[in-house]
Parts: sequence; structure tokens; C-alpha cells
Amino acid sequence: MATTGATTAPHIVSGTTELPKSASSGPGGNTLGSTTDQTIAGNFQTFLTLLTTQLQNQNPLDPLDTNQFTQQLVQFAGVEQQLKTNDSLSTLISLQQATQATEALQFVGKTAVVSGNTTALSNATNAKAVWELNVPMTGDVSISIANSAGQTVFSGNFSANAGDNQPFTWDGLGNDGTQWPDGLYTLTATTNTSGKTTAIPVQVGGIVNSVDISQSPPLLSINGQSFTISQVKAIGG
Repeated sequence: MATTGATTAPHIVSGTTELPKSASSGPGGNTLGSTTDQTIAGNFQTFLTLLTTQLQNQNPLDPLDTNQFTQQLVQFAGVEQQLKTNDSLSTLISLQQATQATEALQFVGKTAVVSGNTTALSNATNAKAVWELNVPMTGDVSISIANSAGQTVFSGNFSANAGDNQPFTWDGLGNDGTQWPDGLYTLTATTNTSGKTTAIPVQVGGIVNSVDISQSPPLLSINGQSFTISQVKAIGG
């Protein structure tokens, strides 16, 4: 990772759903396209019986118009095709969700970098919380860290070089020297250029502890928070 400029504070190291039931054959004997077999148009014999009954019971003095008869045939075929299309779409969605779940499970135990500005402070990691900043240009960066209650626990200005994925490490000490307890902390970073304050994109990293495949898309659990696969920016070993 790239390294930011020097810092002034000694305690800051700167720079551095349930899945839908499968449409495939299962214990209950359900098979792909089973709903189509239960439709009127899915049973050709039933379709012929309805058609014959209609012809037998029409008024001989006012028989069914040929155009109307043709339109009915087209409507029957159209309904059947639509139902088959719906079955096919349901199958594709189920397969896609199964694929997403399989891909998500491969992330367990790996280090992931995701878009977000909240991470955990834990004594298990020597009381350090780490964020990654995408600094657009060299200059001063204003940092503000708040706890889960929204209370600002640390703030300061630091010099940083331009570059992406620049780690910012906080050791849990507040501006008054108080050691803050374990928990989730949110970092906000801004830069001021020509009198204009601009937010700096922030990312967080951590070990993927588990994956909730009951949700769609699956949710990755990182530092006690949930993220979708689309929020993952990088995966390490």
C-alpha cells in the first residue's frame, strides 16, 4: 500500500434471503417447468377437449367466425408461451442466486477491502482501527472520527500525498488522551482546496468472517458489518 505524508500526533499512524427454493429436482420430486405442465395449454388433450366442446355447442345458425376462431388459437398459444417464459425466468433467477451464494462462500477467511467508512476498534488488533483514503491531491486532510452514538472522539489535520488506498491508523486515543473502548467507529475525511471542502472517498478492510446466503444478494460479514459483493473493491489472501 502507498504511504501518506508525516503526521504530527504521536498516537496516530498516518500514511500508512433465504434463497428461493431451487427450480431443479429436489426431495419433493419437483422438476423444472412443473408449473407449465399444470396449465391449460400445457395439456394438449385438455386444449383439444375445450376446443371441440366449443365447436359442438356453438349456435349452428350463428357459427363461430373464422377470424374469432383463429384469434382464440393464437391466444391459447400466447398464454402457453408466456407461462413457459415465466418458468424459464424463475429458473434463471434461481441459478443466478445459487451462483452468487457459491461465489460469496469463497470469500470466507479472506481479507476484503470494501467501500465504507465504519470499522471496528478492537483490543484483539492491539487497539487499532484502520481506514484507507483515496486522496485526490497532495495537501492537508481533515480527519474526524465518531463512535456509534455519533459522538466525535477524535479530530485532526494531517498532511497527505495524492494517491489511492492510503492507510490511516487510529490507536483509539481521543484528543484528550482518553482510550476509547472496543466498538464501531466512523471516519470522515475532507480536503480544502481554494476554499472548497471536498469529501475524500474512504474504504475499510477486514477478514470476511461469514456469509449470509439467505439474503439476495448474499451479505459478507466484515468487522461486525454486512456488505454486498458489489461493495468489495479488493480481495487478499
